[in-house]
Formats: sequence, structure tokens, C-alpha cells
Amino acid sequence: MSRALRIVLIALAAFALFEWWSTTNRPAPATAAARATDARAGRYPTFLPPEAIGTLHAIERGGPYPYARDGVVFQNRERRLPGRPRGYYREYTVETPGAGDRGARRIVAGGDPPEVFYYTDDHYRTFRRVEIER
Repeated sequence: MSRALRIVLIALAAFALFEWWSTTNRPAPATAAARATDARAGRYPTFLPPEAIGTLHAIERGGPYPYARDGVVFQNRERRLPGRPRGYYREYTVETPGAGDRGARRIVAGGDPPEVFYYTDDHYRTFRRVEIER
């Protein structure tokens, strides 16, 4: 076996080992059953869809998030949320089953770390405050 081929095989093996390690040591996303249990247990309000609870879990973990725009500053231009300094609010996508894009549902979190959460299912026209039992 040539030296170049040996180097390529070792590099591929190292890459495969790294990929395996990085996927096995990543926190598992919350399952639908875990989200439903959280909602039934009263940790989250019953008006939230299961996908919003998944988004809240991702925010609590600090990611990863499915969309590049998740975590960007929400500017609150229409002033539908309480006034705060720029950068206080950040927005996160709530998956919409069957949507071909990000859809209209979002969680807007305020603070760093987040201390207040709002849910919108109509792309920022209306918000409902999300009280999370700790």
C-alpha cells in the first residue's frame, strides 16, 4: 500500500471517528412525548403547539437551531411588546408542519439569558406571554 493511500485512509478514519463522536455527544432534541409530558405537567401553557415547546427547549439549551435567522434581534418596531433597549428581544422559529418556509410562528425571548418569552402564530401581529414553570 502506498504512503499516500495510507495517509488518505487514516484521514478518512479520523474524520469518521470525529463525526461519530460529535453526534453521540450532542444533547438529544426533546421528543414529542417529552414535550407533551411537559405541557400536561403544567410546565408550559396549553395554548402552545408542541413545536413551540421544542423551540423553547432549544432556547434553554442554547441551540442548535434549525434556521440561520434564529436568535437574531427582534426590533419590536410596532411596539407590541413592552419597550426595552435594542437587542433585548431575540426571535426564534417555531416549526409549522407542512409549511415550505419558516412559517409565521415565532417565540420572542427577552433578556440574556432569556427571562421572558412571547409566542406569536401570526407573524408578530399578536403575542401571548409564555409563563414557564421552573
